[in-house]
Amino acid sequence: MEDSAVLLARIADALDRLAPPAPLPVDWLAHPAYVWDGTVARTVPVLEAPALELMRGIDKQKAAVAENVARLSRGSAAHDMLLWGARGMGKSALLRSATRAAQMASPGSIALVQASPDAGLAQLFATLRAVERRFLVFLDDLGFDAGDTDGSRKLRSWLEGGVEARPANVRLAVTSNRRAIVERHASEQDDPINPRDAVDDKLALADRFGLSLGFHACPQDDYLAIIAGYAAHYGLAWEESDALEWSKRRGARSGRVAWQYVNELAGRVGRTI
Repeated sequence: MEDSAVLLARIADALDRLAPPAPLPVDWLAHPAYVWDGTVARTVPVLEAPALELMRGIDKQKAAVAENVARLSRGSAAHDMLLWGARGMGKSALLRSATRAAQMASPGSIALVQASPDAGLAQLFATLRAVERRFLVFLDDLGFDAGDTDGSRKLRSWLEGGVEARPANVRLAVTSNRRAIVERHASEQDDPINPRDAVDDKLALADRFGLSLGFHACPQDDYLAIIAGYAAHYGLAWEESDALEWSKRRGARSGRVAWQYVNELAGRVGRTI
C-alpha cells in the first residue's frame, strides 16, 4: 500500500492543479485604462480613441468634457459627468479621447476604468481611494429598468452624500440614451396628487451630475463635416452623394455612421485605418 504521506502529497498536488491561480496584483499606476469586473481589474495597455480634433459636430460637448477631464488629471476640482442623447454621436469615444489627451499632456496622471453599476463599485472605490492617481470611472450605456430603484439609488449615493461615495481622486462618467437614465412612461403624468413627483424623482439622479451634456441627432452638414475631417486625415477621396446614399441605407446620420463610411472608403482602396 502506498505510503499515506506520499498519497496525501499527490492529492494536494492534484488540488493545486485544479484550483485557479490567484490573480496577480494590479498595478494601478502603470496602465492608461482598466476594465473592472466586480472583483478584479483587467489592464488595458493601449487606450484606443480618435484624436479630439477629428471629433466634429459636437464642439461644445467636446470642449466641456476635455476641460473637465483635464481638471481631474491636474488634481483640480472636477465634475461627475452625464453624457446623454442620440446613439452613435460619440459619447463614449469622446470620454476615451479626452482621457487620452489628458494622459498625453501629463503622462501617468489619470486612468480610465470601465465598470458597470452592479459590478462591485464600492470595492472599486475603496481600492482606488488608496492610489496616488486620478481615475475616471466610466459606466457605458447605462439604463435602469422601471422597477430598479435600488440600482439608481445606489448610484445617487455614490455620486453624493452616501457613506460609500466615490473618493476625491475619482469621478464618474456615465453615458445613457436618456437624460433621466431610468425608464419613463406616460402614466407618470397621471399621478392624482402631484403629477410632477414621479418625474422629478427620476430626474433627481440626473441632477447629481455636475456636468450633463446632451448629444442630438446629426444634421446633414455636420455628418458631411465629420466625414470630410476623417477623409482628409487619412488621405481618402470621397463624394458627397455617395456619403449621403450610405447614410440613407443605414437609416441614420451620426458620427458612428460617418466613421463606418470612412472605414468603407478605406476598404475600397485596400487601406487600413
